[in-house]
Amino acid sequence: MNIKRSLFQTAFVVLLSMCLGTLGLVAGAAAQTGPFKAGFVNVARVLDKAPQAEEARGRIEREFAPRDRELLNQQKEVRQKEDRLVRDGAVMTNEERVRLESDIRGLKRDIRRAQEEFREDLNVRRNQELGKLQRKVIQVIQDLAKAENYDLIVSDGVIFAGTRVDITEKVIARLRTEFESANKGGAAPPAEKAKP
Repeated sequence: MNIKRSLFQTAFVVLLSMCLGTLGLVAGAAAQTGPFKAGFVNVARVLDKAPQAEEARGRIEREFAPRDRELLNQQKEVRQKEDRLVRDGAVMTNEERVRLESDIRGLKRDIRRAQEEFREDLNVRRNQELGKLQRKVIQVIQDLAKAENYDLIVSDGVIFAGTRVDITEKVIARLRTEFESANKGGAAPPAEKAKP
């Protein structure tokens, strides 16, 4: 028992000495170079609130709206044929009913294929826009860090960040300013969400 306690105390003293020594080195370095300045950015919030994100969502919606309407029209056509089959199936000839059932199966197969292609294309396009936006956000964060002499900016994996170090709103403000200056001169404002 005493041996374990003695080993524990020795390990604790060594660990405490190492921590104090490290703190002394950091304090000494900070005294020589000035105060350490750190910041935190909630990138998810930036990606949600940045006007560039809204503009990208609008572009994607406008780009994919015609295909979405076409898919809806095809689904409507299938429902009409199914309704016709239910309504008139009893009075149709066997050949007409088989042909209509075959048409319905073929249309449903085409719709499933078109929906899958639509989802894949939409995901690729979203990823392209997200990648472009992420690169822009990183550049703005780096520019802000250099302009305001930050030593460290962290984002993901932070358990807590106080308001003193949270620079998320500064990043969003810079993105908004860049967006507004880029859209002066007649460029279209960010698209509104499409109405169903």
